[in-house]
Amino acid sequence: MRKLILIFTAAFVAMISQTALANEATVKAALLKKYPQIQIQSVLKTPLAGMYEVYADGQLHYTDEKATYLFVNAMMIDTDKKTNLTEERMNKLTAISFDQLPLDLAFRKVKGKGTRKLAYFGDPNCGYCKKFEQDLTKIDDVTIYVFLYPVLGQDSVDKAKSVWCSKNRVKVWDDLLVNGIAPAGPGSCDTPIDKILAFGRSKNISGTPTMFFVDGTRVPGAIPQEQIEQKLASAKAPK
Repeated sequence: MRKLILIFTAAFVAMISQTALANEATVKAALLKKYPQIQIQSVLKTPLAGMYEVYADGQLHYTDEKATYLFVNAMMIDTDKKTNLTEERMNKLTAISFDQLPLDLAFRKVKGKGTRKLAYFGDPNCGYCKKFEQDLTKIDDVTIYVFLYPVLGQDSVDKAKSVWCSKNRVKVWDDLLVNGIAPAGPGSCDTPIDKILAFGRSKNISGTPTMFFVDGTRVPGAIPQEQIEQKLASAKAPK
């Protein structure tokens, strides 16, 4: 009898799972019928009855079962737990395994023993990157991988090339972002900037700075020194 109950239970769970997938597929099909130009990566049922999460073109949206309404760039908050469900999902959806980053295209800054690791994409003219770099000067025991990601115009591209082609990339980069000293050398050598830009676009990296920690977590935008320290302390590389 116990064996029969387990068989029926397994069959019921499988049926529910297939129904959920069918519903999610139906929602996706309804959206694509109305918006055939969008690239939908996934559709997932949310804890809210009748509401579905839609991850499309690197953004998180919500819609109903019939895709009659679409909530664009909305936030879903769990009011009991006081947690931002949208932020939690975006962290999972946009995570990149640290060992999948093209670290050979970055230059390294090692502070102290360099035990902890952090990678980020930065633009030479990005004001938030300058603030971020100022905070990094106060952090020790970290290896920082800097990806030159000039997305703010041709001047950014020229400066990024000058940084890469310099004899001491770390010093020139720090002089530029922390001390406001523009690079003087020519950017006439071969650089990985085009490859970095292509990688960033493929991963929907749209702004700078964008950070990645060893647990794969992506953090867009500058965060204070205290939060950087917290992330470095809590982030653990997957085994």
